[in-house]
Amino acid sequence: MSNYPYISIAGRRIAVDQPPYIIAELSANHNGSIDTALRIIEAAKVAGADAIKLQTYRPDTITLDSDGEEFRIHGGLWDGLTLYDLYAQAHMPWDWHIPLFEHARTLGITIFSSPFDNTAVDLLENLNAPAYKIASFEAIDLPLIKYAASTGKPMIISTGMADAEEIQEAIEAAYEGGCKELAILHCVSGYPAPAGDYNLRTISDMIMRFGLVTGLSDHTLTNATAIASVALGASIVEKHFTLDRSGGGPDDSFSLEPTDLQALCRDSKTAWQALGNVNYGHKSSEVGNVQFRRSLYFVKDIKAGEVITEDAVRSIRPGFGLPPKYYRQVIGMRAKHNIPRATAVNFNLLE
Repeated sequence: MSNYPYISIAGRRIAVDQPPYIIAELSANHNGSIDTALRIIEAAKVAGADAIKLQTYRPDTITLDSDGEEFRIHGGLWDGLTLYDLYAQAHMPWDWHIPLFEHARTLGITIFSSPFDNTAVDLLENLNAPAYKIASFEAIDLPLIKYAASTGKPMIISTGMADAEEIQEAIEAAYEGGCKELAILHCVSGYPAPAGDYNLRTISDMIMRFGLVTGLSDHTLTNATAIASVALGASIVEKHFTLDRSGGGPDDSFSLEPTDLQALCRDSKTAWQALGNVNYGHKSSEVGNVQFRRSLYFVKDIKAGEVITEDAVRSIRPGFGLPPKYYRQVIGMRAKHNIPRATAVNFNLLE
């Protein structure tokens, strides 16, 4: 076992020495249909995701039913809605949780959720959720973090909009609450977020600064940012997931469709495999290609005792003779035996 920081969710070890853990975020993409939610879980499993994640709240547990200016959204995807209207449309009905958890477990895909208040944690505990995800906007809700941590389950905290001090406070709250296994996700809380906002080098800094399993919650429209994050040490990749990006739901337009998620699962693992280890030696795919390297060969017949002259040796392909750097050393030596043309130069033939 390596010394890398790790967490385990439902028996899956998550660390930089393991393939990235891919979370498909169902979020509001059920669009009010439990059948759609069930099909999203099925599609996530087929695509190869490690986990499907829900969001557990009611509009009354996340905001107030108010038309006040501070409660109205201006601009962006949800322009004109009140917070209450948005969350009434987007929330996952609590009586869906049991059939969704059961369906995921039947399919063999891990399922957990982001709780947005203590009652959501209680509901998820009754379902034996294997982990908890704290959403970016809740990363400053330290009492909620402590309450979720008190379950003793592994936790993932998304850090969108949080500065370094706030991230540290969230980490401390998790440990104070009793969390033993903690991961953090670099995130940009834009919907969608342009790739240029992601500043992925932050991931490397987070790994060094906080010493935790670190990943990416990605709200860009393609997979490029997520795949690049793996090269910088991301052990977790979370993406919103839908059956149809044009479905009209609150999160559909910036979510991956099934073929996109399948590509993410495949390509992020390929990126992880490509990282490998520091290795300057020949790789398995190069073994047969030594034939195409340069080396020293005798280009005419040489008699025993003959002095090797410049016209007798050349640097050519294949690469089975001495490296070309030995050319000057070979010139002036004598042949121990008769040497036929097209023989690879080797010191055991010379004296």
